Amino acid sequence: MSSTVALADRVATLSASATGDDGAVRVTVAGSGLVTGIELDDRVQRLPGTMLAAELMRTIRRAQAAIVDQAATAVDETVGSGSETGKAVLDSFSQRFPPEPNKSEEPPVTPVMPTPPFPTFRSTPTLPQQLPGNGFESGRDSRAR
Repeated sequence: MSSTVALADRVATLSASATGDDGAVRVTVAGSGLVTGIELDDRVQRLPGTMLAAELMRTIRRAQAAIVDQAATAVDETVGSGSETGKAVLDSFSQRFPPEPNKSEEPPVTPVMPTPPFPTFRSTPTLPQQLPGNGFESGRDSRAR
């Protein structure tokens, strides 16, 4: 079996998994980069939708970056990274799955709409029947019973 065929066989069977920052999300991708599995912990129920989506995307990119590393290992072990075939395969994977951006470069996640403050209510009664000691109970006429 030639080294090129061996490389093609290994690349065809590549698969990688990655876990999110807090371990609540786990994603598995195939060598093509397609997501083949998603595991969500019960902790994700406490996350807002935008944060869960961002965590899923970060985890998918991590798994795809692991595919690039696996492809580099397969190239080194079969055709060598200095060969034309090896360079072409590595370039292909690097272009399809660019490295994950540095966390310091990512803008902070801010809510789309800020939460308004909880309204405050006046505690003084505004109607005469609400004043204590005038024969009315809780704003109801006691004669209505």
